[in-house]
Amino acid sequence: MGSFFLIGVVAFAAIVFFSSFVVVQQGNVAVITSFGKYRRIMFPGLNFKLPIVEMVAKTISIQNRSVELEFQAITVDQANVYFKSMLLYSVLNQEEQTLKDVAFKFIDTASLMQALTRTIEGSIRSFVATKKQAEILLLRKEIIEFVKEQLDKQLESWGYHLQDLQLNDITFDDDIMKSMSRVVASNNLKAAAENEGQALLITKTKAAEAEGNAIKISAEAEKIAAQLRGQGVALFREEVARGMSAAAKEMEGANLNTTMIMFSMWTESIKQFSEQPKGNVIFLDGSPEGMQRTFKQMMALNQLDQNAAEGKI
Repeated sequence: MGSFFLIGVVAFAAIVFFSSFVVVQQGNVAVITSFGKYRRIMFPGLNFKLPIVEMVAKTISIQNRSVELEFQAITVDQANVYFKSMLLYSVLNQEEQTLKDVAFKFIDTASLMQALTRTIEGSIRSFVATKKQAEILLLRKEIIEFVKEQLDKQLESWGYHLQDLQLNDITFDDDIMKSMSRVVASNNLKAAAENEGQALLITKTKAAEAEGNAIKISAEAEKIAAQLRGQGVALFREEVARGMSAAAKEMEGANLNTTMIMFSMWTESIKQFSEQPKGNVIFLDGSPEGMQRTFKQMMALNQLDQNAAEGKI
């Protein structure tokens, strides 16, 4: 009997000894109670507690936690809006009072999630109820800021801090979504038509400008060409005059009649007309009477030149 008693005492002492040490995992803290009353906090690592007297009441994670929420709200113009959001939160800090709030404010995690969901849902519903359906999609940032402002104070009283809130999806009833799609499609068609009209206007304007510039360039070129042709004709006439003057002087020096120059030019002209007709029809009097009349006219012109030279006329 004495041996059994000794073995029992040793076993009990070993159990008490080993139960006096508690290992708290990294990212967690342990809340210690003594006979049901809060006593202290154990931090990560190996900790010692009084056997039997102290108990680990709850282990609290101080890491970030996330939860997905889905809820519905109604706009001021009676449109149903459906939200899908992601909430990221964590323990506010590792102060003793904060950890006590986290440990004892709610009976369990399910109760915390229910209170958190209803608080966020109420904040968003109160904000959406003052806005129209057409404004909601443009107010995503404003909704998040409003909820954060309302929720931060409430969460701090529970020992938590709101890290981030994301509205991942905002949808409406099917009829509203279809009408929105038609509005977007019609706006896109309108924008496309306006862009096409602007493009056509620019194309026609540029074409008109190019045509006007081409006409202007062509007119300038024609003007320069006409000037050059006029200058060429004037130079040709000057050269002809110089040639005729020189030929007349040579014929006078040879005691020949200068009317032969005109006769030679007349015959050369007829020859030129016949060799290069180019479809033109020229009527000439080739009879002896015609030639005699031509000579008389040429002689009369020569006589007028001589009289002018002598000062008779």
